[in-house]
Amino acid sequence: MRFVIRLIVNIIINTISIWVAAALVKGITLSGGVLDWLLVGVIFGVINSLIKPLVKLLTLPINVVTLGLFTLVINALMLMLTSWLTNALTLDGVLFGFLPALLGSIIISIVSTVINWFVPD
Repeated sequence: MRFVIRLIVNIIINTISIWVAAALVKGITLSGGVLDWLLVGVIFGVINSLIKPLVKLLTLPINVVTLGLFTLVINALMLMLTSWLTNALTLDGVLFGFLPALLGSIIISIVSTVINWFVPD
């Protein structure tokens, strides 16, 4: 039961974080209603839990050389993949949406970290 509650909380945190990024970054657009936004949060969470660890492992040498800064690129790519998989999230801008995705991934990381400070385990 605790797992299900934590999963729902993580989906809500992802959704709020993506919504804040869409509100702050020109080039990130969330369309549809709250259910569409929750679907984006679910897809983003699944991508981050299944695909991101594999990509981080494969890019470990680059990450070591850049002292972890390449993680920002990986986060942007995960956001771009989420955008590609759903119609409710669109990325428009420089380099096929990469720059908004990069800025958005930074905001998503900050917002989700701050929210997690206040949410008990």
